[in-house]
Amino acid sequence: MGLLDDKVVLVNGGSQGVGAAIARAAVREGAAVAVTGRRAEPGAELVAELTAAGGRALFVRADLADAAQAKASVAEVVTAYGRVDCLVNSAGLTSRGTLLDTTPELFDQHIAINLKAPFFAMQAAVADMVARKEPGTVVNIITSSAHGGQPFLAPYVAAKAGLIGLTRNAAHAHRFDRVRINGLNIGWTATEGEDATQRAFHDAGDDWREQAAARLPMGKLGQPDEIADFVVFLLSDRSGVVTGSVIDWDQNVLGGLD
Repeated sequence: MGLLDDKVVLVNGGSQGVGAAIARAAVREGAAVAVTGRRAEPGAELVAELTAAGGRALFVRADLADAAQAKASVAEVVTAYGRVDCLVNSAGLTSRGTLLDTTPELFDQHIAINLKAPFFAMQAAVADMVARKEPGTVVNIITSSAHGGQPFLAPYVAAKAGLIGLTRNAAHAHRFDRVRINGLNIGWTATEGEDATQRAFHDAGDDWREQAAARLPMGKLGQPDEIADFVVFLLSDRSGVVTGSVIDWDQNVLGGLD
């Protein structure tokens, strides 16, 4: 449909999982795409895939836990493409910790990736949009766990709940700049990162996806390509004037009780 024709889209944490799916969908819809990540190999593989499909793609190696690198990644995309029209913050840290066993070091890691990185990436990207006096869009990938979450996700929930507040605050601050900023609270999703997390922290076997799907209302986990289509819609002009919305993209209903 060409929903993102002639747009420049930066996907932070875009070399795998949901981020990579968003990058693929954005290229399919006509965008030039840049993705960031810490590891060069998967980033280069994704760029090669997107380029082979006829798209324009760039990999920017960056450790987003470092605010300076988060900001510099935006600057590198502006240098390469001339601007940033759309930003997606999809990087996330999901290591486990409860209120009682989370160390200050683990807490700081979650804040750095799940809250500080989106803050400073938005700061740089929105500054570019405002300086050019052009509209832009931002989508922050959050989590349905930000409403409360599981006991073993205490630092993750704290950081992601902060990202909800930041999303609404930034959207309000820049609505007259025509910069639309929205968030997506995604539920349990089948990604490479989730597979590693289940195996590392929950002793999951090869069939964990099937076992999980059997317990879920729709009989499957969330799929990255489905999330990607929704994100592309929010980035595009077809989502109209919507800003400051944090949408629950999940199959469990907040507040619903059996």
